[in-house]
Amino acid sequence: MTFSDEQRIALTAPLNKAHVATRQQAGQTLSYLAAWHVIAEANRIFGFAEWDRETVEMRQLGEPRLVDGKSRVGYSARVRITVRAGDTVIVREGCGFGSGIDRDVDQAHESAVKEAESDAMKRALMTFGNAFGLALYDKAQANVVETPPEPVKPPTLSERADRFEDVLRRTKPDDLSKVWAKASGLCAELDAALPERLAELTTLYEGLIDLASQTPFTKEEAK
Repeated sequence: MTFSDEQRIALTAPLNKAHVATRQQAGQTLSYLAAWHVIAEANRIFGFAEWDRETVEMRQLGEPRLVDGKSRVGYSARVRITVRAGDTVIVREGCGFGSGIDRDVDQAHESAVKEAESDAMKRALMTFGNAFGLALYDKAQANVVETPPEPVKPPTLSERADRFEDVLRRTKPDDLSKVWAKASGLCAELDAALPERLAELTTLYEGLIDLASQTPFTKEEAK
C-alpha cells in the first residue's frame, strides 16, 4: 500500500499560483515556494506524524569572505525526507545551498545554514509532486494555475434557524423578549418558507418565557 487516492490527487493537482513567490537573482526572476508553506503542505498531505526530515550533511564552503565590510559565508546541505504511506516507507534526498552575509560573522553562519537546510528540504520534497514545487521546474509552468479562493457560502435558512435556536437556549431570561424581537426578519422568512420550523422555535420561546416567569420555591416551601 502506498499513497491514498486523496494523497495522490493532492500531489498531482496543479500548483496554486497564490502560493508562489518570486525573487531576482543574476538578472532573472526565479519562482519558489516558501519553506513554511512546503512544511505545511507535507503536514496536510502526509500527516503530522507520517513524515520526517533529517539533515544528513552540512558543509561549510570555504572561509568567510569580507564583502563591503560584511562577512559572507556559504554552506551546502543534504536533507533526507522519509514518508510513511501505509506499510510503505519512501525515502527521498535533496541537496541545497545557502548564503549568509552580515556584519556579525556568527549571524552570517546561521543564515547560511538555515537557507541551505531549507533549500535541500524543498528539493527533496519537490520530487513528490506539484504541491511541493515540481511544477515550477517546467519553464512553461503549465501546472501553475490561478486558483481563486472558494466563495464563502451564506448559511441556509435552516442553518440560521438552528443558530437562532442555540441563541435562545443560551439567552438570559430577562433578555429573551429582546432577542426574539430582533429576529422578526428571520421569523418572517421562516413563516413563508419553513412554517413548521417557526412553530418549533415559537414553542421553545414561549416555554422559556413561561419557565422564566415561574417563581422558584423557597427552602421552606421545598420542605
